Amino acid sequence: MRGLLPIRTVASTRLVRCLEPFFASQLPRWKRSIDLIGALVGLTLLSPLFLLIATLIKVVSRGPVFFGQERIGHGQKRFICLKFRTMEAGVDSSVHQRHVRELINGRAGKGGDKPLVKLDSGDSRIIPLGRFLRQSGLDELPQLINVLRGEMSLVGPRPCLAYEAEEYLLWQRKRFDSVPGLTGLWQVNGKNKTTFDEMIRLDIAYAEQRSFRLDTRLLLRTLPAIVDQMKAD
Repeated sequence: MRGLLPIRTVASTRLVRCLEPFFASQLPRWKRSIDLIGALVGLTLLSPLFLLIATLIKVVSRGPVFFGQERIGHGQKRFICLKFRTMEAGVDSSVHQRHVRELINGRAGKGGDKPLVKLDSGDSRIIPLGRFLRQSGLDELPQLINVLRGEMSLVGPRPCLAYEAEEYLLWQRKRFDSVPGLTGLWQVNGKNKTTFDEMIRLDIAYAEQRSFRLDTRLLLRTLPAIVDQMKAD
């Protein structure tokens, strides 16, 4: 009988995860309207910048201009998140997976207490100009297409990776109650200076406090936050 306990525990966990998408809150109409208008205006006005970045990427490296990666979104729905490619084509993701797991769980498995620092520094896989695109957030501009599709929002938690979501505890999965966004509460409150747990709590706080006024404030704070981050780096 003792051997049945782990099986029941695993089965219960899987059942909860399967049902979670049905209980995730829906996107308000006002928010979807802002997303559509913002994405259309952004894609139109920024089209010359898109062309410039795409040209530079093709000049300095071989491979596609865009990089598509599977992410987990609202209600744990999977989608392909678009970015400008900033690394060499076909790089191994195992190094990043190990880095993410260490940030979430800690080296001793005691929980993430390290700042969410990226692997950019000294990473030879990053193409010329790639680091600048990442620091400035310009690499994420193609996600306006994800916003237009309804897979993302202008404001919300960052879309997490599939192997990152596998490490989440049950309470941490509440962040999936919000549609992932280009910017959000975590993005303008320290970002890479925060720990994983702090990021999750900010994401959950946004899901609970979401409003038109809050979204407006976060959008206005995004550019100053990016400038501060670039100065710090």
